Amino acid sequence: MQDWLQSLLTALSLPQFGLSTVFVVSVLSATLLPLGSEWVVIGLVKLDNSLFWPTVLVATVGNTLGGGISWWMGYGAERAYEAVAHRKPMDLKALRWLQQLGPRACFFAFLPGVGDPLCAVAGWLKLPFGPCMAYSLVGKFLRYVVMTAALLWLFPGELTLGR
Repeated sequence: MQDWLQSLLTALSLPQFGLSTVFVVSVLSATLLPLGSEWVVIGLVKLDNSLFWPTVLVATVGNTLGGGISWWMGYGAERAYEAVAHRKPMDLKALRWLQQLGPRACFFAFLPGVGDPLCAVAGWLKLPFGPCMAYSLVGKFLRYVVMTAALLWLFPGELTLGR
């Protein structure tokens, strides 16, 4: 198993697989898995500056798709809860606040720590999927542009791969 994982990681680190690696890591990092995509994005852009926009776009789409998966997980969890408990979930102040904000709350899905669960809670609250993903896409796109540009500006030197 460990050899298989090592060969997979080696294959995904090859430059010709860079954008697909960014996509996969971006999808997974937007679910409830404790994973971040920022270093993969900045790593690929540092390897090839001409891939700035393609990398940002692929990461944004992947991260938004991962948020959609979290939304559906929250939606399914709420339905399962109602089926098992035979009642509606508790009425919490935070849930009421998110319900009031509506899909706009998903703009903040890019925030570390709270962003991934935010998409799941939006699904739990049955907020409309399309608008939630649209707001999420805008927030995530702006995060990737600002974060990647800032890191390139702060660390303008070439990336060196030492042994």
